[in-house]
Amino acid sequence: GGLLQAQSLPVGSPLLEDIYRRRQLTGDRDSLVSFLVRPLVSRTKAEADTLFQADVEEERFLNGRGRFRVLPATTKQQYNTHHPFGWNDGPMIPANGYQSYFTAGFYASVGDWLSVQLQPEWVYAANRPFATFPTQHTDSIWQAYYTFANDIDNPEKYGDRNYTRVFPGQSSVRFNYKKLSLGISTESLWWGPGIRNSLVMSNNAPGFLHLTLNSRAPMKTFLGHFEWQLISGFLENSGILPLDTSRQFEGQPLYKPKPDHNRYINAMTIAWQPKWVPHLFLGFSRSFYQYNRDIPKSINGYLPVFSGLFKGSGHDDFALGRDQLLAFSFRWVFPKEMAEVYAEFGRNDHAQNSEDFLLEPEHSRAYQLGLHKLFKAKKEREVELLVEMTQTQAPATGNLRALQPWYVHYQTRHGYTNLGQVIGAGIGPGGNSQTLALSINKGLQKTGIVFDRIVHNNDFYYQAFTPLHKFEYHWVDLSVTALKTWQFRNLLLSANASFIRSFNYQWRYKENPATLLNGWRKDINNLQLGCAVSYLFGK
Repeated sequence: GGLLQAQSLPVGSPLLEDIYRRRQLTGDRDSLVSFLVRPLVSRTKAEADTLFQADVEEERFLNGRGRFRVLPATTKQQYNTHHPFGWNDGPMIPANGYQSYFTAGFYASVGDWLSVQLQPEWVYAANRPFATFPTQHTDSIWQAYYTFANDIDNPEKYGDRNYTRVFPGQSSVRFNYKKLSLGISTESLWWGPGIRNSLVMSNNAPGFLHLTLNSRAPMKTFLGHFEWQLISGFLENSGILPLDTSRQFEGQPLYKPKPDHNRYINAMTIAWQPKWVPHLFLGFSRSFYQYNRDIPKSINGYLPVFSGLFKGSGHDDFALGRDQLLAFSFRWVFPKEMAEVYAEFGRNDHAQNSEDFLLEPEHSRAYQLGLHKLFKAKKEREVELLVEMTQTQAPATGNLRALQPWYVHYQTRHGYTNLGQVIGAGIGPGGNSQTLALSINKGLQKTGIVFDRIVHNNDFYYQAFTPLHKFEYHWVDLSVTALKTWQFRNLLLSANASFIRSFNYQWRYKENPATLLNGWRKDINNLQLGCAVSYLFGK
């Protein structure tokens, strides 16, 4: 059918994004959708019914020109027994104890030119106390801690009380013309091929207010099909101070107050499916951020994503106090093999020129590699395998030249965050992760197990512990997660249980008998329990 609506499937929708991607691997869904630009958009009523797995009745108004439908209502519950764990959960916060999330809303359109999606989100967290960065660490280690804490708004703990907040959520107002859409939105974005992490844009933090100009469907050209999005928006600060702000080193305070200003973000992404190579998608993303007060009143000031790629190309990010992140990616789908491979390579600093890029392409880099494959099994089942690794840890070039960690910036000192959470890879600055996941699927039913290894902020680790000449103090989480998803009538349900062993938790490198009674433990066991329920309004 023709373009009827632009209803979004929110990033992180329980089960639905997952099954849509799997069906593309088996050749049952649109082979031109790249999955490099999300949220996905349903462009016809038939496709909307497919995405939401329900025959949703539409109400008509304005003599049939208007359409109205109720969106799925979703609730998520989470419980951590010792300390926060997990990422890619939108407005939910890093918290110990119980946490709850709820969202519901509606979608309405007038003809094909106007659409409104209202889907607010509510979050409650008991926010129980937990052991944070130890006061027993030496002053020199605290000095290294503050080289990060002073240049990023990424609190370990969200205050000392219960946390309750309502967000605009996955809401938007859009004006549409054929395959183009112009609007204002607070929807979560995900750019890049990753399933567990994404370098430039993800749903790890709450969605932020932004203007968007984007494609609604793959656009055909003589070179192939393109999807793209251009945004300009505002990132908010958490207002939460780092730990122990009275700490000193050699008589000088370590804490440096941050400016009380929000940040402007301008970002773009483009995905290209070359007509000569079916099922191959090439992606490019770029993002700039700086304090509102520092924006030059010029085209380059408001749209720096269109500026040159090298420092010698006529712009000076240092003088403007802004930072950029840039990433190249690909995703290659093999329908006959029911598999895909993907990768993303990013930098958070301009190269000086093309020669500099060729000599040290690894400078300021982060990267991701992934393999995702399905195997046919008996009784209409399939076995799913996912292997993914992501690294934001800085390369060795930082030993010779200035190098900022990913998402951290010494001028825009709240970093690449929104309301205290990184809007890129959920593993955060200096982090590394490796994932192995196996499951048995049948439609929306899924039973699986996920193994994760997460290394926390190795950039901090090497700065703090290299003088001690110790290699065995990394904070590493090993986790195993059992998960189950299924459908019961109009309900989509999922449940998970994760056991996490945190080695050298908070970089605690030895047991200290004098402080054991105060909670000093080097290695910690943690348990996370979670469930989600979505109700699909339909017949």
